[in-house]
Amino acid sequence: MTAHEQQYGGRYWEIARKLRQHIDNVQPPDSLILVITALTVGVGTGYGAVVFIWLLHQIGNGRTWLQRQIGSVVGLMLGLGLAGLVVGYVVDRWGREAKGHGVPEVMEAIALKNGRIRARVAALKIVASALTIGSGGSAGREGPIVQVGSALGSTIGQILHFSAERIQTLVACGAAAGIAATFNAPIAGALFALEIILGKFTVRYFGAVVISSVAAAVVGRAYLGDRPAFLVPAYPFQAGELPIYVLLGILAAVVAVTFVRLLYRIEAIFDHWT
Repeated sequence: MTAHEQQYGGRYWEIARKLRQHIDNVQPPDSLILVITALTVGVGTGYGAVVFIWLLHQIGNGRTWLQRQIGSVVGLMLGLGLAGLVVGYVVDRWGREAKGHGVPEVMEAIALKNGRIRARVAALKIVASALTIGSGGSAGREGPIVQVGSALGSTIGQILHFSAERIQTLVACGAAAGIAATFNAPIAGALFALEIILGKFTVRYFGAVVISSVAAAVVGRAYLGDRPAFLVPAYPFQAGELPIYVLLGILAAVVAVTFVRLLYRIEAIFDHWT
């Protein structure tokens, strides 16, 4: 048994080995394997998103209770401090890959590691992100759940000894499924994965990604409801407002670039301290 297999436990990899042998004996069509694995990633990520959102609510309720007991500002500061200590220890102790925003780490895994992400990242990311966001931290849900889904897809691909290309496809499937389940947006999830994570658009990739995205959306709607994540009121379009939209787009781009550069610079400062 290799060191990689010992890391996750002999029994775990023994089951995986028997599954691979069964697939080799049956020799199903490649397209069928891709559909089944994409569906598995979608369903698994959907349930991961449900657990993630449930944790967010529970931790958020705990933060609200703490603020009522000792005051709004003091309770918020104390909750953020305790969550920061726990998250820092968990990430540093068990998985530094879980650190960060989520999407850049997945893109790095695609570009530099052939889509290989350790299995533990999914569990660590759910816990760390739920603590951070639920305690009042300024962060969003999209990055964590993208990394969770991508880690699940990568793990399944590694268990089945898939090629690098197919592992990358399952990583994109997980990313699409995460967006679809968390924001009730299967179309947006699929397009996000193809454009941002994979960076290429083909019929082969599109089919697998859509299967995962729709499967995750079905799971999310079954447990979280079919309400849209963001309610946008109806607004009549007026051609005379086009110049304002153009100006808004330019200003938003400037603000976004400034924010991203400032964020990474501050992160670099804190990384240097540690």
